[in-house]
Order: sequence, then structure tokens, then C-alpha cells
Amino acid sequence: MITSPHTMALQLSFRAAVAAGAALALAQLLRLPFPLYAMISAILVTDLQPSQTRKLGFPRLAGTVLGATLGALFCSVLGPSAWEVGIGIMAAMFLTHLIGLRDADKITGFICGLSLLNYGHGPWVYALYRTIETIIGIGMAILVSLVPRLIPTDNNRNK
Repeated sequence: MITSPHTMALQLSFRAAVAAGAALALAQLLRLPFPLYAMISAILVTDLQPSQTRKLGFPRLAGTVLGATLGALFCSVLGPSAWEVGIGIMAAMFLTHLIGLRDADKITGFICGLSLLNYGHGPWVYALYRTIETIIGIGMAILVSLVPRLIPTDNNRNK
């Protein structure tokens, strides 16, 4: 049995929706300040292949931890101006490349920039929450990826 691209898209959409909804619900239950990031993480790492979901999850987590940490560190010397945020993003992305986490460079820059722009919390508290929310999102995506597909295809029945 071969399925259409629409069927595959429907299955991926369904998995992402379930993972995102579960991540959002758990983050809200835990009263995390920005459950949105749990939802985003779940959507971004969800794939039809469990191995691909795990593969996408590692750079997302590594980039979040590194970006949040660098953002918190940079907060002591950089402010929230556009130029300083740009400098922080550039430094975070370049450092990510230098240490060999090339697949995490964009998320590292993104989270570092968010950390520099954050006004409501201390930078280390913000970094901790981003990491926890990302772990929840990735965890839910991995759990959902372990559920067999709704409509299997010939070449992926056992994946």
C-alpha cells in the first residue's frame, strides 16, 4: 500500500498537533511562564520517523541550553538595544559553529537574542525556563513519535 503525500502530511500534522498540545498542557500544568516555547519545540522536532525526531531534538536542546546560557552571560555586558542583541546573536551562532554544533546555530542565536531582550525576569531564571520548556516539548514529540503511524505504507511499516 502506498499513501499519497496528503496522507503523509496529515499524519505529520496530527503528530505535531498532539505533541504540541500535550507539551502546552504540561507546561501550563507546571505553571511555567512561557508554555509557548514547549509547544514550539514539540512542533519543530516532530517527524514521522522516531529516529528523525530524536535527531532533530538534540540540536534544539543543545542550542537552547547554549543560547540561554550565553544570553544570560551576555546580559552582564550587553543591553537590549538592537546592536547589542545583534552582537550577542552573532557571537552565539559563531561559537556554536566553532564547537561543532552546526545544526544548533540558528536556535542558539534565537534563544540568545530572546534572553537579551527579556525584561521581566533575571537572565538565569529565563535561561532555566527556556531549557525546561524545550525539554518538555522535545519529550512530548519523542513520545508521540513512538506511537505507530495511523496509516502505514509498505516501505515504513516497521519504522
